[in-house]
Amino acid sequence: MNHLLSIVLFLPLAGALLLLLVPKENENAIRWIANIVALAGFVVSIPLWFWYNPQNPDFQFVERAPWIPTIGAEYFLGVDGFSTLLILLTTMMGSIAVLSSWTAITERLKEYYIFLLVLQTGMLGAFMALDFLLFFLFWEVMLVPMYFLIGIWGSANRLYSAIKFFLYTLVGSVVMLLGILAVYFYYHGVTGTYTFDITQFHKANLPYNLQWWVFLAFFLGFAIKVPMFPFHTWLPDAHTDAPTAGSVILAAVLLKMGTYGFIRFSLPILPEASKAFVPMVVGLSIVGIVYGALVALAQRDWKRLVAYSSVSHMAMVMLGMFALNPVGITGSIVQQLNHGISTGALFLIVGIVYERRHTREISEYGGLSKVMPVYAAVFLIMTMSSIGLPTLNGFIGELLILQGVFVASMWWAAVAASGVVLGATYMLYLYQRTMFGRVENPKNERLLDLDHREFATFAPLIVLAVWMGLYPAPFLERIRTSVEHVMARVNPAYAQALADCGGRALPGPAAAATPPGQPVSASSFLIATPCGPEPPSPKAPARQVAPQANPGAPR
Repeated sequence: MNHLLSIVLFLPLAGALLLLLVPKENENAIRWIANIVALAGFVVSIPLWFWYNPQNPDFQFVERAPWIPTIGAEYFLGVDGFSTLLILLTTMMGSIAVLSSWTAITERLKEYYIFLLVLQTGMLGAFMALDFLLFFLFWEVMLVPMYFLIGIWGSANRLYSAIKFFLYTLVGSVVMLLGILAVYFYYHGVTGTYTFDITQFHKANLPYNLQWWVFLAFFLGFAIKVPMFPFHTWLPDAHTDAPTAGSVILAAVLLKMGTYGFIRFSLPILPEASKAFVPMVVGLSIVGIVYGALVALAQRDWKRLVAYSSVSHMAMVMLGMFALNPVGITGSIVQQLNHGISTGALFLIVGIVYERRHTREISEYGGLSKVMPVYAAVFLIMTMSSIGLPTLNGFIGELLILQGVFVASMWWAAVAASGVVLGATYMLYLYQRTMFGRVENPKNERLLDLDHREFATFAPLIVLAVWMGLYPAPFLERIRTSVEHVMARVNPAYAQALADCGGRALPGPAAAATPPGQPVSASSFLIATPCGPEPPSPKAPARQVAPQANPGAPR
């Protein structure tokens, strides 16, 4: 347990170094080593689920060592419930992405798998780092392998898409670095200590003027990564031209870097500025929900449709987050996991037919359920998951977001609900055009159904979609302390109510219910927190009162 995070972090990098020693002509060995390393990375991360203590509000599995002492930078790793779930999502989707590439990639295999494994290390490091400089290092490391994955193994416009992705993200990263340095030097001016320790920044009270500018710096870096409207234009191009594994990783994990940044850094470090910028963020999120859904509805390219659906879904995540109440933030985190599962599966689905037909035009398909019944069944499950059908994972996330947003503003919730309806429209329209009807194109008559390896990439995603839809309690319990930590910073009244209850806030959505007779002001974006039930005292059992025959008689 003392070095579990380091093992999970550097195992993919060790696999990449091992692949350097394998001759590039030995393609089977390269494939097997990459798949074994990726699967091992997922296996060694599984103990995080069992060993993480949801009742402990502190960061856990902490590792700390000097890195650059002269400037106060440390090798400082640790996780809470939110980052634990994102790490498990990353290792699982990484192993699925590597497995999905077995027959899809036939050129430069060695370099391809090395870049995939290095990308895995960069993503894991960003979720684990509790030192701001270390976080920024891993944040930048992710750019390089994804740039090459798109630029070398992508489709027709891969160079344009790779450069656009790189420049967009780089601009946001540079501005974000200026914000990090502003916090770093202010903290030194107040305490006399140079440090990049994120846990110390969470306790600092920055002046509002500084928060305002730093929030904008962080916002640009994180909003591009989400991506929020109008910073989203790199995403459809990158998704369309990336190889299948690149699209899966991009949708399932990389987009979560932006939302993770808002929850880990912007909200707790800059609480006053976060509340001040709620109207701007909510406005952009509402536009993104409707715009992304409408543009997805107009797409002719299968992959671009799924890419624009991500713009709409991630805007919904941001809307729930900036409702700034426990239910909204909880729904935002849950929906991030849901989006990673469902949209990652949808890109796998597109990649399978593209590998067989080498076209993504929706009009080229039709009636595939007759020749690929297992494929059509998997596609239907993940379509319903993306739509938010009850009993599947998408429903609980959308429900919590709408519940949290409704408390802040009924009109915000109404627009968000319209995005849910539009999402069902474009996904069902896509399914109807590709799976139903007659097989009119002769090229589709002999398409092969899913083989065992391809089905293995979907199996864990289907299991998670059903599990989270039917029994989300274990996931909600793990993120409860993360949500409480954020709420304690952006809403001091919530923290005081929690203290008055002796820490007995009801877990999950019930923690945000408003007590009867106490109206909630939408302008304050606060939700009162009721106390949980008082635990019974073992020394003073409750006195049993016998029922009276005449209830109206005096006692």
